Formats: sequence, structure tokens, C-alpha cells
Amino acid sequence: MPEASRGYVGSQACVACHDSIYQTYSQTAHAHASGTAAENVVVGEFRHGASHSDYKVYSQGGKVWMSFQKEGDPLVQGKRELLYYIGQGRRGTTFLFSVDGFYFEAPINLYTSRHVWDMAPGYGNAREVPLNLPALPSCMDCHVSGMRPPLEGTENRYSAPLFLFAGVTCERCHGPGQAHAQDGKGEIVNPAKLPANRRDEVCMQCHLEGNAAIERPGKHLYDYKAGDDLFDYVRYYVLIDPQKPGLRAASQFEQLAVSKCKKKTGDAMSCTSCHDPHRTIPADERVAYYRSKCLACHGANFGEKHHANQPDCTQCHMPATSSKDIAHTAVTDHSIPRRPTTTQNVLPGVKTAELPQLEPFPKPTNDKDSDIRDLALAWQSIVNSGMTRAEPEAKQLLQKAAEQFPDDPAVIAALAYDVQREGDGAKARQLYTRALSLCPGMVDVETNLGVLDAQSGDLRDAVRLWQDAFRRAPGRSEIGINLARVHCSEKQFEKARDDTMRVLEFNPDSTEAKRLLKELNSDAPRCGR
Repeated sequence: MPEASRGYVGSQACVACHDSIYQTYSQTAHAHASGTAAENVVVGEFRHGASHSDYKVYSQGGKVWMSFQKEGDPLVQGKRELLYYIGQGRRGTTFLFSVDGFYFEAPINLYTSRHVWDMAPGYGNAREVPLNLPALPSCMDCHVSGMRPPLEGTENRYSAPLFLFAGVTCERCHGPGQAHAQDGKGEIVNPAKLPANRRDEVCMQCHLEGNAAIERPGKHLYDYKAGDDLFDYVRYYVLIDPQKPGLRAASQFEQLAVSKCKKKTGDAMSCTSCHDPHRTIPADERVAYYRSKCLACHGANFGEKHHANQPDCTQCHMPATSSKDIAHTAVTDHSIPRRPTTTQNVLPGVKTAELPQLEPFPKPTNDKDSDIRDLALAWQSIVNSGMTRAEPEAKQLLQKAAEQFPDDPAVIAALAYDVQREGDGAKARQLYTRALSLCPGMVDVETNLGVLDAQSGDLRDAVRLWQDAFRRAPGRSEIGINLARVHCSEKQFEKARDDTMRVLEFNPDSTEAKRLLKELNSDAPRCGR
């Protein structure tokens, strides 16, 4: 059994007793949500206008490669071996590569619904070739099984292979199967027999995204297993903005919550009321299959009277709409509107207001679930995403959370960053130091504390902090550039060049690093701005 499998044995172990289910499930999109790149390669090429770069995906020597070349810049060209793919292939597929043991997402995606290669979501207007997009656990967890956590102290350095089992295995919904597979008598989870909230959480672990997902202290979402209380691991928050209705790519649970179907049926309705988790419904059966699910509640008589000439209920009541946060994709409206134009992305019981609200989802059932720590970190996440008008709310909550949770490094670090942005370096330094004493090696904390040290003239401590952070997160270009500039200011030009070259190893199109290297290689080396 693979090391650190924690009782997981993979779907193959289910075949002996559940062969028919295994065979149908192995054809589903879930079962093929990840794997080696060679299993899912589609060759192609395209030119990205904003960065004046050409990309090509091809197979050679039994491996899959992505080449890149920027027009007019001979330094920005090369190739990366694509090792894994992530994604079910319904909307898009992401590929991963490794540099020096650190894993990154390729800057291009295969948008399977349109059969095109294009830039990864959010990078359509990028002026630089983005080759330092870290492959983070939060991005991979839902698509792989038996994910191996990042090596301690790093963001995206993993032991190979990245995951023990490709795709979403049976055990993602039924829990670790080692004991059950031995004799068929060991404990195994049947989601249908769980309490309604635990049943729904099995699907929520991947089909609920929210605007902020805050992991509980000392917990990680990838540690969750079917039957656990999901919210012991993570809390979700949804931003309610009536002025900007629309659908996100992964908000099925949020949409379902506002549907009249869910409101009227309550716990009796779940994802499996409409979806068969063990098989894919063939295209020629889908209309009849999903119609039968609707009529199971609405009745055959209703079906005979209500647009009897239109048997496809989903065409009107679950329309596909373009996703507002991923190009080339569409999402199915799970709010099941009576008319498509009436869809509102607002949760039940939430009053409309001029300013957005941040609401926990699902609604907490008791006071212990209304944790100010998580709400404070959620608001800070929203601020960091660009909603700067929420800064006062985030700061107020962070201050209260720090009083209530003085030994929580995530809270202390977030408050320190907020204080630093306001210009109180002394207070920020105190808070950052406190956070590092509670959790040594926090990359963001070391980086920001190094900035404070450098600003106060303590370059030795700044370099110590930055070197440690850059060693564990070399994809963070800004850290390496800070190091290079300090070494340059101290006339240590070789060290400055080494720092800059390390930046370019992971981010070869960094405009700042290229400019700095040119200045360092001039007859009279300069340190940039």
C-alpha cells in the first residue's frame, strides 16, 4: 500500500464485489478528473496577442511538452514537460509541470467545450508569459484522490507522484476502504444513510466554492473524509451583491439553496435526487431521465398539461449560461428558475442591501459555528481580492478576532498586514514576530517582515528572512528581486545576479527581473529602482 495512504486503497479494490458499478463509474467525468498528461493530451498551438507569445502543445519521446516563445525576446523561450492534467474536461483542462521539484499550473488551458487552447482563466490580458502559477492544494484537492500535501514549509513542492490515485475515486464519497475491502465487513460510508447535513457535505467538499473558504485552525480540506463534519475543516462565505447578479463556475449549492424545489422539499432533496453518482446518463437518454426526476415530484398529470410538446424540462428551468469568471465555459443554473430571467444569486433570508454582505454558507446552526475568526479572515480575503472598500470591516473584525484568538497565527498575520498597510511598522513588526513564533516559516509573514527590516536599515535580518522564504517559494518573484537589490546595494553583484537568475528560472518573462539583470550585467552595475 502506498505510503501515507491513510486507509485509502483506490477504486480498483472495489471491483471484486461491485464490478458493475465500477464499470459504469469508470466512464464518468469524476473518474477522469485527473491523471497523467499523456493520458489526456490534445496537441495544438495558438498565439496570445496581449503578450505577443506563441504556445504549442505536442508529444515527443513519449512525453508531453508545452513550448513558449515571445516575439522579439530571445530570452523568453523554452519548453516545460506537462506531467499531469487536472479537470473533468467538460469546461476546461489545466496541466501541471515541475521546475526543481516545485509544481506549477501551465499558463494555458484546453477549453474542451470549444476545442480550443487559450490562456488560463484570468490571464487573457497578461502582458507577460505567466509560468510561476503555483499548483496549490486548494486547486487540486477536488480533482485528485490521495493528494500528497506540500512538503513542510513550502507552498507547492510535493513528493512525486502528486497523488496516489487519479480522478475522484469511490472513496471520496464512501470514505477509506481498506478495512471494508479486506472482508466486506469493515466499516464503509453510505452517504444515503448519513444525516442530511453530512450527506450533503460529501458533495459540498467540491461543489461549493463561495467567495471565501477559510480553513479551520490546524485543519486542511484535503484531510476531510466522507462522514466527517466538513465544517470542522473549512468554512465557506458567500458575497451577496444584488447589484451584480450572475452565476459563478462552481456555485451549485448556492444556487440550489434559492430554488423553490429545495425550499419546499428541504432535506428530502439532495444532489442524488437528480444525479446518479455512479454513471453518466447517455446523451440520448438525458431528456427522458431528467424529466422523470422532475415528474417524480410534480406528477405525470402536470407533465401532460405543462408544455407537453417540450419534454426537456432543463431547457427552460436549468438553462446553460456563460460563466462570468471563466472564459469559453458555460454553467447550468441550479437555482431551477421558473423563468430564466428571474434568477437571482441571493440566499434565502438575506435582505437586499446597497452594499454587499458576506454571509456564511450554509447558515450556521448554533453559536459555535458563528466564529468571528473565520468571518474576519473571510473579509480580509475579500479585501485582498480587490474590494478595498471593505477594509474597515475587515480590520474591525480582525482586531476582535485577535483579542479572542491571541494564539492564532493566521489571524495575527492578517492583522499585521492590515496594520502594515496603514503605515504602523512598529505594530506590524510586533504582530509578525508573534505570528512567526506561533508558526515558523510562514512565507508571507517572512516576506513582509523582511520589508519592514529593510525599510528600517536592518538589511541583515531582511536578507535572512527573504532567503528562507525564497528557498521555500522560489516562484515568488518579488522575494528574489528584493534579495537581488539588497545584494546589489552592498556591491555583492554576483549574489545579486544569482538571485535574479533564480527568479528568471521560474518566471522568465518577469519584466522587472529582466531589467535588473541587464543593469547588473552593464559595465557599471546598477541596482534598479
